[in-house]
Amino acid sequence: MGNFKLKEHKRDIEELSKLAQKSSLINQELFLKYQVKRGLRDLDGKGVLVGLTEIGEVHSYIIDENEMIPVPGRLMYRGIDVTDLADGFIKSGRNGFEETCYLLLFGNLPNKKQLADFEQILADYRYLPDSFVRDMILNAPSKDMMNVLARSVLTFYSYDDRADDTSIANVLEQCIRLIACFPSIAVYGYHAYSHYHENKSLFIHSPKPELSTAENILHMLRPDSQYTKLESTLLDLALVLHAEHGGGNNSSFVTHVVTSSGTDTYSVMSAALGSLKGPRHGGANIKVVQMFDDMKKNLKDWNSDTEIEEYLMKLLKKEAFDCSGLIYGIGHAVYSISDPRCLVLKEYAQELAKEKGLEAEFNLYSKVEELAPRVIAEVRKMYKGVSANVDFYSGFVYKMLGIPNEMFTPIFAISRIAGWSAHRIEEIVNAGKIIRPAYKSVAQRREYIDIEER
Repeated sequence: MGNFKLKEHKRDIEELSKLAQKSSLINQELFLKYQVKRGLRDLDGKGVLVGLTEIGEVHSYIIDENEMIPVPGRLMYRGIDVTDLADGFIKSGRNGFEETCYLLLFGNLPNKKQLADFEQILADYRYLPDSFVRDMILNAPSKDMMNVLARSVLTFYSYDDRADDTSIANVLEQCIRLIACFPSIAVYGYHAYSHYHENKSLFIHSPKPELSTAENILHMLRPDSQYTKLESTLLDLALVLHAEHGGGNNSSFVTHVVTSSGTDTYSVMSAALGSLKGPRHGGANIKVVQMFDDMKKNLKDWNSDTEIEEYLMKLLKKEAFDCSGLIYGIGHAVYSISDPRCLVLKEYAQELAKEKGLEAEFNLYSKVEELAPRVIAEVRKMYKGVSANVDFYSGFVYKMLGIPNEMFTPIFAISRIAGWSAHRIEEIVNAGKIIRPAYKSVAQRREYIDIEER
């Protein structure tokens, strides 16, 4: 496939882009004047209420005498604390992602038979349509696995005789099929990229029906299909912790917005994937790993608080790494004191670090987690505290599991498709109107000028 031929217009496009940028710039003071609410990062930290959900709840503060008081973060799936959910299946030696999918979709924890039946449905739906891998993935390899997922989802429309049927039964079947297929699409997309763009050997392992989602990812991703119990447990835990985060996160809100238009499941999920692909949403864990790689090159002593603080200060002053002024993995739109997902993941990440002989690197992560909030408080005026978020350790976990950077955000998508599916069904059941928030025009009124007089 050839590249788009735009070179002859490059200078014209550059000039036009300046006009487009100038005409799009809005005076930032107007956002304050009209009290525009863009989300939980606004100064009051409240955002704007646009919907109701029973699927997920994010709790990070209490109101005391009309004042927001930050508290340790909690995340609930259908009213159940995610830490209790994780403790439950880990203590019994089970993987929990399939159980979590059932809970999000159907509102209650499954009994043994319900879980076994649901796992069998997922196993049967894991296989992609005939020739799909060859035609959609191998014949058109992409350098971005989120692109592979999005166009594969849109192509599923052509394979579905009832693609536009928005009845709950049909939408549920479509969603379950996507939940089941996402791991294969993402992993095969990576192997195609690795082979055609990096000249590595190509191998394709079919999913095994007896394996869980996490186990199948490791089985299909690795040339020898081998993995340890701790590795599959930790990847499964990461999937559970990323499966849902309330209806207000960007991609889940996109799911509600696009669903409210009455469109098909494949259009909705491709839109959600487009949202998650953005580095402000799903790509942060890659930045965390890259930031630490740069940090390790610049630190002489990984145990020196002074050296670490100096590097963090350089990050904030835009003098280190990508000069963005950010310490990636620190801070969250909702959580101030702690991100519960980070706390759970950190505990098991430490175990895997011991197994992999990477304790020194884990200790560096812990040091940065401890020191970063203090450094940020010295440099910036904050209206609320900051703490490490789930991206801080998830990238490190994926790195220890040998998962390539190109797969980090797709792993997020493999997990979050469960939450998106629940939100799509919830929107169909409850919505009678299209979601259409208000935008206020602040353009000056002008008269039309005839083309001969311009």
